[in-house]
Amino acid sequence: MTEINVAELEPVGEFGSLAWCEACAEYGVQLLEDGDLPPDTAWGFTEIYTHPPARLLDNGREMSAYFIMVKDGRITGGDGAPEECRALPGFHVVMPWASICNQSRTKYGREGQMRRSAQEKVMFQQIEEYVGRPNPLGLGGGPKHVWPREVGMALGKGMEEGGGLHNIAASLQMPSPEFADLPTTDMAVPDFEAMMDEQKRRFLALLAVRD
Repeated sequence: MTEINVAELEPVGEFGSLAWCEACAEYGVQLLEDGDLPPDTAWGFTEIYTHPPARLLDNGREMSAYFIMVKDGRITGGDGAPEECRALPGFHVVMPWASICNQSRTKYGREGQMRRSAQEKVMFQQIEEYVGRPNPLGLGGGPKHVWPREVGMALGKGMEEGGGLHNIAASLQMPSPEFADLPTTDMAVPDFEAMMDEQKRRFLALLAVRD
């Protein structure tokens, strides 16, 4: 078992970049390898970030995404979102890059996770009201999330003390320039209501939402 000292981690790339995705997957695999997973565990994790800045898809990269897969006694992971992994029960999400990029740098425990989620819900509601139609980001749908107890314990180990996969990923993330001048909440969630009109239009363009 190898202990991961999150405090010593350095940023490797922007949210959704190749370097960041590969590093997140690598640490996720390590956490699961150090966990106590039943030998018959079949579980997949994929996060796909749509409409990322073009710079994150250079050198022929097809999508901004990463995966972790537990299958046939093996734990693997890396850049992308293979169909083999997405076909497994687990946690699979497709989200606009700009909708979760900035706040993903915030480190937190369970209480912070709930606060971030609540603030994101407000942001999505404000965007709906601004554009005048429901769910303009096309959120929701997809398979039901499945979190086996042993998987959750392994990936969330030490979360309240600054550990776990989320805080590792946050530590590995560099800031993205698109958010440098946007107002945000205490959890770094973009504060849509507080944005000026030009900022709102710019943020909606990042989300690929027409106002």
